[in-house]
Amino acid sequence: MRTTKSLCPECLAVINAEITRENGGIVFRKSCNEHGDFRDVYWSDAKQFDRFEKYWHDGEGISNPNVPDNGNCPESCGICPSHKTTTILANIDVTNRCNQSCPVCFANASSAGYLYEPSFLQIRGMMRMLRDEKPVPCPSVQFAGGEPTMRKDIVDIVRMANEFGFTQIQIASNGIKLAKSLELCKELNDAGLHTVYLQFDGVTEEPYLINRGYNALPLKLKAIENCRESGLESVCLVPTLAKGVNDHQVGDIIRFAVENMDTVKGINFQPVSFAGRINREERMEKRITIPYLFELIEEQTNGDITADDMYPVPFVVPVSHFNTAQDGIPNVEFTVHPHCGTGTYIYVENGKMIPITRFIDVEGLLENVNAIALNGDKPGTSIGRIKRLSSLIKLLPKYIDSGKAPASVDVKKLFVNVLKEGSGEATKEFHRHTLFLGAMHFMDLYNIDLERVQRCGVHYATPDGRIIPFCTYNTIHRPRVEKKFSTPLPGAKV
Repeated sequence: MRTTKSLCPECLAVINAEITRENGGIVFRKSCNEHGDFRDVYWSDAKQFDRFEKYWHDGEGISNPNVPDNGNCPESCGICPSHKTTTILANIDVTNRCNQSCPVCFANASSAGYLYEPSFLQIRGMMRMLRDEKPVPCPSVQFAGGEPTMRKDIVDIVRMANEFGFTQIQIASNGIKLAKSLELCKELNDAGLHTVYLQFDGVTEEPYLINRGYNALPLKLKAIENCRESGLESVCLVPTLAKGVNDHQVGDIIRFAVENMDTVKGINFQPVSFAGRINREERMEKRITIPYLFELIEEQTNGDITADDMYPVPFVVPVSHFNTAQDGIPNVEFTVHPHCGTGTYIYVENGKMIPITRFIDVEGLLENVNAIALNGDKPGTSIGRIKRLSSLIKLLPKYIDSGKAPASVDVKKLFVNVLKEGSGEATKEFHRHTLFLGAMHFMDLYNIDLERVQRCGVHYATPDGRIIPFCTYNTIHRPRVEKKFSTPLPGAKV
């Protein structure tokens, strides 16, 4: 089908790779002169691969990159001018300390033999760097680690992010301290935290015994309860999926989220990445691809949600074009690689899950939203805004089947308000009525595709003034950055 660049899993040399069709799926082949041939599954369903492929978009990247010249990808991450997507979500690791020692940790948290914990001033500098990005300041930040709640100043860090104007502020947490302290949840809510990205592997104890080494489920449930009571009403469940561990609980996790939609606003399934601490010898046994996840969802929801309800991240680029035309200034564009992630929105009425695709022709609608955005009227002018919005209002009835839409929601009004305002209260109202269902398949050294890296929208900010794509940070750069800014632990061999 096509060639790309990848890395040798043994020596990290940049090598050629082929993406080819095989037995109804897509496979990834590469060969290192020194270490031989490597093969991995890229997407397990060629039909879905082709469906996602057509939504390919190239963004313009960052116009003030921290690395001035196109360099030796992926060694020159920083981010360089060859990168084609702005920072949509930034990760800042605030510590490598953790109160768990999970066998599947891609960060190898708490076991590195050194302490990596950027100072408050260093974190401020990373936030400033992200907000200074052009043409679009980074809108969203997630504090991660390690376990971010291990820091005593995590509330102050969240408050600082709010002062910088990030429109979405998250923490990625195992939930232990949130479960043990309602007061901490209240303080985080008061400081401006928007979302708890909660590690959540299933609805019984077995997946936790394998993935976490103990039954963490009671703590997860208590963390959600404390978030609810404290006013933190946006929890995203984050299951680390692996075959034979929790792939049989995909439907149960979705139903759990539906039952807790007052607080749980989304699920982001993450097929296990073979980086960090996980046993790489189990790769072929436990590898889950996005199309395989589609099969699990369809089977375990009895067809209430199917593969055709899911779309790649860049599918929503027309909405960005519309908002840019309305505002007269660049908006963040989700121009990530179409095979990196997927999602949809689910309405729930009388206990029944109704994907938004069942009553909105999303493909036809967004195609016309894009045409309206590019209609030639000068961006940002009053007359242009009025004409575009009027065209959209006239267009909507053609693409919305009101007879199939939830009776409790005025879908047309809600959609117009979201496009009219871009963010803010209209978006919050939309999320109050829906459950986000998505997945992000992070790469490891066996399936890393440098073409995907150059379109990554999830980046790490580092204390040395760099911005590094997620998958290259966790496969190459993490230990280098952490060691550069770390202090040895007493008695540890570094």
